[in-house]
Amino acid sequence: MAHRAGGRALSLLRGRLRLPGPAAPGGCAGRGQARLGSSGAAVQKAPQAAGADEAGEDAEASSRKKTFTEVQTERSEQAERTVLIKCPKINEKKLLQYLSTHGNIESHFFFESRGIHALIEFSEKSSVASLQDDIGIPSAAEHHVVPFKSRLFTFTLKNPGREAAEETPVHLTPQSHIPVKELIQKLCCADSITTQMYILLNEYQLTEENTKLRFLACSLVRDFARAYFPDSTVKPFGSSVNTFGKLGCDVDMFLDFHDTRKHATKMKKAPFEMEYQMKRLPSERLATQKILSVIGDCLDNFGPGYVSIQKILNARCPLVKFSHQPTGFQCDLSVSNSIAIRSSELLYIYGSLDPRVRALVFSIRCWARVHGLTNSAPGTWITNFSLTMMVMFFLQRRSPPIIPTLDQLKKLADEKDKYVIGGYDCTFVSDLSKIKPTKNTETLDVLLGEFFEYFGNFDFRKNSINLRKGKEVNKPESSPLYIWNPFEQDLNISKNVNQPQLEKFVAVARESAWILQKEDKTQQVINKEPWGLAALLIPFGKSNPNKMRNRMKGLGSETIRSLLDSLKLNNANSLQKAVGK
Repeated sequence: MAHRAGGRALSLLRGRLRLPGPAAPGGCAGRGQARLGSSGAAVQKAPQAAGADEAGEDAEASSRKKTFTEVQTERSEQAERTVLIKCPKINEKKLLQYLSTHGNIESHFFFESRGIHALIEFSEKSSVASLQDDIGIPSAAEHHVVPFKSRLFTFTLKNPGREAAEETPVHLTPQSHIPVKELIQKLCCADSITTQMYILLNEYQLTEENTKLRFLACSLVRDFARAYFPDSTVKPFGSSVNTFGKLGCDVDMFLDFHDTRKHATKMKKAPFEMEYQMKRLPSERLATQKILSVIGDCLDNFGPGYVSIQKILNARCPLVKFSHQPTGFQCDLSVSNSIAIRSSELLYIYGSLDPRVRALVFSIRCWARVHGLTNSAPGTWITNFSLTMMVMFFLQRRSPPIIPTLDQLKKLADEKDKYVIGGYDCTFVSDLSKIKPTKNTETLDVLLGEFFEYFGNFDFRKNSINLRKGKEVNKPESSPLYIWNPFEQDLNISKNVNQPQLEKFVAVARESAWILQKEDKTQQVINKEPWGLAALLIPFGKSNPNKMRNRMKGLGSETIRSLLDSLKLNNANSLQKAVGK
């Protein structure tokens, strides 16, 4: 059943999903069209003019998957010609008519964040400057205003009472995903687990609109940074850009001085030397702390809508945390986190190679959150990043592999792809067309069950997870869960995970594998019970505590074995030292 149902679902488009199967009764109608996901930006659809010879090359070029850098550059340019307008009283027609006098509007949408807001993208950047020149300063009758002219505006009607009748309801783009309870109801209307997983992906992934809003949030911070550092940029990284971001996730952004280094390179070619006089500090870390401190103060004192600013400057990676009320985002700002950018690009490549990759990651992440295996707060549980890496490793281990190892991607790299950061080799191919498609045809129905089987029986006492090599290797130290950092190979990205949390993960994975193997879908549909992925998104302790206890059997003895092995190793080391003396 899984292979037959899954084959149809694999034809789903990456960006706009058209779910297979007839309309289901009882609240499942109207699910044929899904919203546009932001991952669709990575692929341009080919023109439909079939048979037109002259369009052949254009079609091939437009269907090419864009590189990570190309997508980020395009998004950043969009953000620079974008404004955000608060609309207490909405008259969409009059708003757009007025804005059109300053230039052509490329796109727009409305959303809710402490009031109705409109994101307006102009075709030309000059339209933003024209609008700023035309807009007035707010009255200072009650409070004195800080005269910083940002790209945040407020639109109000001069005669709201007379024109209230002209107000028209506008479509508000969702900025958060649906509750799990509502998701489960949708999943029960699907015709296969594969289709369920694509429904979940479609409901949880970042939308085109939400992605534009994220890049705008970065662009607005950049406006402040450029007051001090004219060549700097502020870019998002992590879940906002790696194709695995979920609606509602935080915005990680970094302040980059890459353009400044370009100027230094140009000067070296001249027959003389001339350079800026700049403040010199003892260390790069101290410079980073001072820069972030000043930017944090600017946002706090002068930035409209920036609240709850926290300067965490003594962390391993100094950062400034803040809330941006107009966009509704929680944000973290750091400086030139180069390895984190390479990690974002690596995941972007994996997420773009095969539609099953993102569908499996989103399903596993949702499953883990429901069962308390992950948490948004720091702690001893598995992080989303670690969990995503576990999924990638699992997909590398399939036969044939669904995604390549990092070493394989390195072999495909050319000169422009070479990166060595802080002594770490971060080289891998950026051109997706150089990576051969997988010959693996397993459906998501199969892959979901196999993931739980694989890690439910993984020898975590002995083995570690290495994405660079794509194989299990002996653990270099005794952390319960050891996942090699893909680039900084001396680091364990899951060092925070303790033994009880790992045991809980294994137990829930075993229980999930058992449910998928033993369930009778037909009977569950008749009984109106959740089935497939939907059944896995209900906490097991509430529905079947006895079964959960059975799955926990043996895990306690594994902990004891692990401790005994550790004691044996310590005793052996002590004996060696004694003999050496």
